[in-house]
Amino acid sequence: MKIIYTLILSLSCLLTYAQETIEYPSKDGLQITADLYEAENSDTFILLFHQAGWSRGEYKETAPKLNALGYTCLAVDQRSGGEVNNITNQTNKRAKKAGKKTEFIDAFQDIEATVAYVKKTYNPKKIIIWGSSYSSSLVLKYAGDNPNTIDAVLSFSPGEYFGDKNFITSSTKTIQDPVFITSSKGEVKSWSHMYNVIPSKTKKLYIPRTAGNHGSRALWSTFDDNDGYWVAVKKFLKTI
Repeated sequence: MKIIYTLILSLSCLLTYAQETIEYPSKDGLQITADLYEAENSDTFILLFHQAGWSRGEYKETAPKLNALGYTCLAVDQRSGGEVNNITNQTNKRAKKAGKKTEFIDAFQDIEATVAYVKKTYNPKKIIIWGSSYSSSLVLKYAGDNPNTIDAVLSFSPGEYFGDKNFITSSTKTIQDPVFITSSKGEVKSWSHMYNVIPSKTKKLYIPRTAGNHGSRALWSTFDDNDGYWVAVKKFLKTI
């Protein structure tokens, strides 16, 4: 009986969130697909944006762990993407079928629309935006261009991926929200100048002692050094 009780208790601890796939329009009317991971009694949303060529599947493992920390998450398919973890990017498929552009910068409107949708539909107390690779640059741009709109931003492996080598940096100069930036060790030179000009009083960085990994996949349990990233992320989130 003790073994059964322990098993039931363990399962109940795991099932602290509900996942459902939702859709909502982007700024140009294109339907966006996203996975909602809803944590119990959560008043904070984390909006999760994936890296190049991928999908919302980047967060299959990460979102439930964030739920366990008390955050409701929305993992979003941006129009610039593809497939990862056996999950195809549905927004990208629709965009291609409609003849819409799917370059990195074209996905910025999907981030704008997602923030607006969550504010209007769920009206959470706080909104945190989180990006990986190209989208990690776009969330920094959003935070800088839209003061007092979100409550914090986490950026995994940002860089000037958009031709203009000052495109993102010019926006980071105006970020007032709490901001966290990390990457693999070898990528630090791609974003250190961005970090240095951020005027926010609450800004944190994490540089792994190991080689590390590109983007939010650095948090995946498949990588031996994921714990260092998690410690840094949890510490930052506690400041929000």
